[in-house]
Amino acid sequence: MTTKKTAFRAAAFGALLIGAGAMTACTTTDPYTGMPVRNNTGTGALAGAAGGALLGYLTNTNKGEQGRKNALIGAGIGALAGGAVGNYMDRQQADFRRSLEGSGVAIRRNGDQIVLVMPSDVTFAVDKSDVQPQFTRVLDDVARTLNAYPQTTIDVVGHADSTGPDDYNQALSERRAGSVAGYLTGPGRVLPDRVFVAGQGERQPIASNDTAEGRAQNRRVEIILRPLTQ
Repeated sequence: MTTKKTAFRAAAFGALLIGAGAMTACTTTDPYTGMPVRNNTGTGALAGAAGGALLGYLTNTNKGEQGRKNALIGAGIGALAGGAVGNYMDRQQADFRRSLEGSGVAIRRNGDQIVLVMPSDVTFAVDKSDVQPQFTRVLDDVARTLNAYPQTTIDVVGHADSTGPDDYNQALSERRAGSVAGYLTGPGRVLPDRVFVAGQGERQPIASNDTAEGRAQNRRVEIILRPLTQ
């Protein structure tokens, strides 16, 4: 049963990566994260697994944050409570700082959230969505730390600058997020039940798109880590 479940997840996520850039921009907003995800009905994505996997929650059937929590608790991963949350995220942040020093990945802390910011110039070649071979070692370090802290959920979100058409930037941000998530959930790495994948296109800049430096900052993939709480 475990082998069949793993095979299904791998097939479904492979279809996600293939379909991410091909589907039209028919989206809905996830009510728990506020992030846009593909609309099953609008894209006709339920036609079959080969072409029907979507950006969004990878494996839980409820397609929402509560569904993800339920899947993790069902997998034996307990939720954090009370004062344990802050300490847990503090230790995780410290481990990321040690393991990612000199990697080019920035680490931000927003309350109980940790955000890993992966700039495109170290993660991808220009206008490409395949993770550069030299960066896979960094993602291996990320995966090891994530596995040491299973009581966190993982959102992988792609972003683009404003150069080029909106729909192209949206698709590129989705493909890049899918590539990072695909690597992290590869064999022996991160449990797919923990992962949500989305592309934000050019909608969430962190710098001005009027300068080359600002556009470089806006081209990024963020991994947002949140504590699993009840």
